[in-house]
Amino acid sequence: MRLLLFLCLAAAASAADFDLLIRNARVIDGTGNPWFRADVAVKAGRIAAIGNLAGKTADQTIDARDRVVAPGFIDVHTHIEGAVELNPQAANFLHQGVTSVITGNCGGSRTDLAAWFKRLEEIKVGLNVGSLVGHNAVRRDVMGTANRKATPEEIEKMQAIVDQAMRDGAVGFSTGLIYIPGTYSDTPEVVALAKAAGKYNAVYASHMRDEGRKVKEAITEAVTVGKESALRVQISHFKIDTPAIWGYSKETIALVEQFRRDGVDVVVDQYPYDHSSTNLGITLPSWALADGQAAIGERLKSPETRARITKEMLAQLATLGHKDYSYAIVAGYRPNPDYEGKNIAEIAKREGKPETETILDMIEKGGAQMVYHSMGDEDMLRILQYPNTAIASDAGVRDFGVGMPHPRGYGTNPRVLAEYVRKRKVLTLEDAIRRMTSLPARTFNLKDRGHLREGFAADLVLFDPEKVQDTSTYQAPHAYAVGFDYVFVNGQAAVAEGKLTETRAGRILRHQP
Repeated sequence: MRLLLFLCLAAAASAADFDLLIRNARVIDGTGNPWFRADVAVKAGRIAAIGNLAGKTADQTIDARDRVVAPGFIDVHTHIEGAVELNPQAANFLHQGVTSVITGNCGGSRTDLAAWFKRLEEIKVGLNVGSLVGHNAVRRDVMGTANRKATPEEIEKMQAIVDQAMRDGAVGFSTGLIYIPGTYSDTPEVVALAKAAGKYNAVYASHMRDEGRKVKEAITEAVTVGKESALRVQISHFKIDTPAIWGYSKETIALVEQFRRDGVDVVVDQYPYDHSSTNLGITLPSWALADGQAAIGERLKSPETRARITKEMLAQLATLGHKDYSYAIVAGYRPNPDYEGKNIAEIAKREGKPETETILDMIEKGGAQMVYHSMGDEDMLRILQYPNTAIASDAGVRDFGVGMPHPRGYGTNPRVLAEYVRKRKVLTLEDAIRRMTSLPARTFNLKDRGHLREGFAADLVLFDPEKVQDTSTYQAPHAYAVGFDYVFVNGQAAVAEGKLTETRAGRILRHQP
């Protein structure tokens, strides 16, 4: 008995105080406050202590050597469905310091979130994952891609799907009102569905109906939905996407600020690039895309309808302020991967046909993922400097080496830190990190993330701000960011000494009251 007691006391005496201890760090806690020097300790996946921890021990000790320790970055605008199941590590996010993502944006989500969350927990993902429930997905479940108003019975069915998704853990409701079938809905329909989420202290995240000449009307609609449904409002990838009105962000930011003064909780997010990325279908009038691929094919076989579509495409091109389709670059096109990386004008010239015909032929074969040069640097910088702008990639999990995707999937966060903090000095390091951590955590009600605070989840990044760099470009997009030496997800190292580990410690971030 005495020997057993002695062994127990010896084991207790030798047990480490913490699982992880990061010493000699410059701590940036996510609040926007100035950095301070401290040690950071982790135990059982939580931040256990911050301060002078001299004399304390840990199973793993890292000397930060004056590098920055910050909360793991939270990317609130992603599209990971379908890809994370194939690449659960989500390396492109982890290499840029992202530890949590919100998906289900732009109206596109899984509608059976309980089943999807269960699947992600089974395969174990590298990131923490939260999801919105998407209007387009819900409408498609009930109405297909019909171009008409919803009946009262259909609205009731859609509300039930939204309510169930919220009870299954959705963090809010999203719309993509330039995409089918959401574009066929009116504001009362959106409000009715948003109200089904409103009783859950959630978020309304909107890819608005317009980001060009009618952008102020679109902002007003988004705010109206939030006000009437008692939801916080997150305006997705805030931008001016029409060259003819570049510079107009001064007006749109002022409008957002006016709504905030009026008592509406509305904020925005942005990716730090002047190119956007979405599907090829947005170059067509929305009516032409209704009722599925077979119906689209039938319309395009009709010379009269095809001519009408072409006429409206050219009118839209002129309204946007583009001379031709050279601004539209193919990111992914399965029928002919040789198109990838080339713009529509180049492809049309090579094929010997008009640009509009080239687009319609590609639509007939299933469409393409595109990168569009549609924004100006002046607007991008002004929006970036707006204090209520969160940083978000609008990207998915990348299959390394496949296609010519937008570089934002590999470089959003390090690009902000390298280009706009270190080089251009338009943001302070502390404020940039606030926009990647506590601001999104506040908006999406992630109560135990986004700050370095005792008791919070140990999602951490350790980096040298002088070395962090995005390396992905439009010409060579498949390149991981560099400079993030350690990335911890729930206290476990997902990146160690700059290299991906085998650890997949992500969790599902369900709605919190």
